[in-house]
Amino acid sequence: MQSRTLPGNQARTARTVLDGAMLLPRPRRFDVYIAVGGLLGGLLLVSIGLGTRPADDPITLFDGPWPILVPLGVMACCELLRRAAPRTALLTGSVAICADVVTQGNLATVLMFTDIVYAAVLYGPLASARRIQWITGLLTVAATLVPFAVWRKPEALLIGVVVGVVAYGPAATGWIVRNHRDAAEAARLRAEQTALLAEMDRAQAVTSERSRMARELHDMVANHLSAIAIHSTAALSFDDPKTSRDALTVIRENSVEGLAEMRRLIGILRDAGGDTEPVAAPTLDGLDALVEGARTNGLDVHLDADPGTVPTPVELAAYRIVQESLTNALKHAGPGRVTVSLARRDGSLTVTVTSPYGDRDGPRAPGSGAGLVGMRERVALLDGTFEAGPEDSPDGKVWAVRAALPVTDTVEGDPA
Repeated sequence: MQSRTLPGNQARTARTVLDGAMLLPRPRRFDVYIAVGGLLGGLLLVSIGLGTRPADDPITLFDGPWPILVPLGVMACCELLRRAAPRTALLTGSVAICADVVTQGNLATVLMFTDIVYAAVLYGPLASARRIQWITGLLTVAATLVPFAVWRKPEALLIGVVVGVVAYGPAATGWIVRNHRDAAEAARLRAEQTALLAEMDRAQAVTSERSRMARELHDMVANHLSAIAIHSTAALSFDDPKTSRDALTVIRENSVEGLAEMRRLIGILRDAGGDTEPVAAPTLDGLDALVEGARTNGLDVHLDADPGTVPTPVELAAYRIVQESLTNALKHAGPGRVTVSLARRDGSLTVTVTSPYGDRDGPRAPGSGAGLVGMRERVALLDGTFEAGPEDSPDGKVWAVRAALPVTDTVEGDPA
C-alpha cells in the first residue's frame, strides 16, 4: 500500500480527531514532572519505612509497604491530569486518599492530593470551583465537630485541623489565586480595550485634522487661483495690451495674496512647539476687504452686513462661507450683481449670498464641488442649516447660498 502524507490542515484535523478519540487528554510537561517527583518521593519514603501512621493504628486495615503503593501510584496518575482534566483527577484522587487512610499512609500521597485539590479549583470550571470550596469547608467542619461529639476529647479536634489543611486549605488557596488571575486577565483586557479606543481616537483625530486643513487650504487658495485662471484666460483671449496689463495686474495681486495665505497655513502646520505667535484667524471685520478683492477680480458685489457680536467659531465659518461663495460666483456666475447679506435672526446668524445663474460669455474656471462640501461641513460642525441651489427672484434666476449658524454662548470648537 502506498503511503501518502496529509497536508498541514488535514494533518492537524486528523490529530484533533485522534486526540478526541482518547479518553484522557495529553498531560502538560510540568504536570509530568510533578507526577514523577511525587511518585519517586513516595517510593523513597516506603523504602525507608516512613509512614504517616504506625502499623498498629486502629484504622490501619492493611499494614506493610505494598498496600501503600496502590494509592501512591493512582495519585501520581491523577497528577498527570491536574490541568488537562481537573475534575476527573479530583474524583479519582479522593478515592485514592481514602484508600491511603486504611494503610500506613504515605506523606507523598497526601501532598499530591492537596495539589490536586488546588489545581481543581484553579483550573476547573467556575461552578466546580465554588462547589469544591463548599464541600471541603463542610467536610472540615464535620471532621471537627463529629469526632469531638463522639469522643469528648480535645485531641479529636485535631482531625478537623488535618482535614482543613489537606482539603480546605488548598481549595481556599486555589480560589484566591484564581481570583487574582481573573483580575489580572480583566485588567489586561481593559488595557487592550483602552489602547484600542486610544488608537481609534487618534485615527479619528487625524482624519478630522486632515478634513479641517483641506477645507482651510481650499478656502484660502481657491479664490486666488480662480481669479488667476480667469484673468490669464482673458489675457490670452484678447489681443489688447491694456487688457493684458490689467489682467496681469490682477494675476499678480492674487498671486501675492495666495502666497501670503499659503505661508500662513504652512506656519500653522510647522508651529508644533507654540514658540511663535498664533496667526489671527479671519473675522467678519475683513468682509469689506474680501468684497473689495472680489470687485477687483471683476464681480459686482453688494454687501449688506449687520452681524453684531458673534462667537469666534461662528465668525470664522461665516467668513469662509462668504469667501467660498464669492469664489464660486467668480468661476461660474453670469453677468450681474452678487449680493452678500449677513443678519441676526431668531438666535442665528443668517448668511445669504446670491449670484446670477446661467451661462456666461467670459472665461470659466473648472470646479470640483469641494467648495459646497466644505461649506456644508462647516455649518454641520456648528449644528446649523445649509442649502445651496438655483432660485427664482424678481431679477431672474439666481444661485443662492443660505446658511443659518446658531449664535449661543455655549458654542465651542473651531469649525475650520
